[in-house]
Amino acid sequence: MNTIHFDPVLSDNERRKLLYEGHLFVYSPTSVTTEFVEFSRELIHEAFGGLEPTTAQYHLLVEEYVSILKELKPKFIHHPKSKGFLQAILLEKGCDPNLTFFDVPRMRSSTSEEYLTTGIAYAFHPHRDTWYSAPMCQINWWLPIYEVESGNVMAIHPKYFEVPIKNGSSEYNYQDWQANSRKEAANHIKTDTRKQPGPEEEIELDPQIRVITQPGGILLFSAAHLHSSVPNFSGKTRFSIDFRTVHLTDLLELKGAVNQDSACTGTTMGDYLRVSDLEHIPNEITDRYMNGQPQKTVLT
Repeated sequence: MNTIHFDPVLSDNERRKLLYEGHLFVYSPTSVTTEFVEFSRELIHEAFGGLEPTTAQYHLLVEEYVSILKELKPKFIHHPKSKGFLQAILLEKGCDPNLTFFDVPRMRSSTSEEYLTTGIAYAFHPHRDTWYSAPMCQINWWLPIYEVESGNVMAIHPKYFEVPIKNGSSEYNYQDWQANSRKEAANHIKTDTRKQPGPEEEIELDPQIRVITQPGGILLFSAAHLHSSVPNFSGKTRFSIDFRTVHLTDLLELKGAVNQDSACTGTTMGDYLRVSDLEHIPNEITDRYMNGQPQKTVLT
């Protein structure tokens, strides 16, 4: 299903059902998301000093650039204001604060002309987040910090939403990744040797969908959608924010997109925080997902 909804008036329950069927949702900037973007820009401009962030790559050695990102990105993730903005955005979008959980927002950067595509600025090959130990009910939220164009956003490959792909997810475990690989990101500058699940057969990238929003506009899509970083030759670095949500009822009732081909183990759900009080998902629920995507026969 390739339907794109622009600023729809739907309940969160209706929206999630459609997202699990492959629909995409796009929302215009609001005062909350604009404030979030402005806050993010403040951190970015502070980190790059007097350089224009979207073109700073042309004035820095790649090692210097990595050093800046190494400080900037964790600062953004762990800043107390970042979680507050996510809570406000989710409430604004009609999510139930007692049933909706989110993970921390991450700042992404996609440099131009293959200046830096590994490690801390990893350019993602075509993948589903569900290959990376995400539950089938995970919803991805993405918003640009600066102006973007077709040549520096990300692409969704809708053909594969209902088509299995031979992939390396069976060798991926999120808990192992957290313990051994994620912390090494800043060390991978020229090449990235960390093993990550990707397609193990030829992928047709077209047709593809590239959504262009204003800074602070939001794209929502299912974690089961195949998507990738567009090779950036726009001349400008793209900075964006993404985060993810899950709904407690959907976790319990095993609702979500159909699992076409995910065979990973471990789970990302230990990272999620409840909108209302920042409490974690109960361990008894998280544990059900540790051995892979549970089937509906698990629960009665």
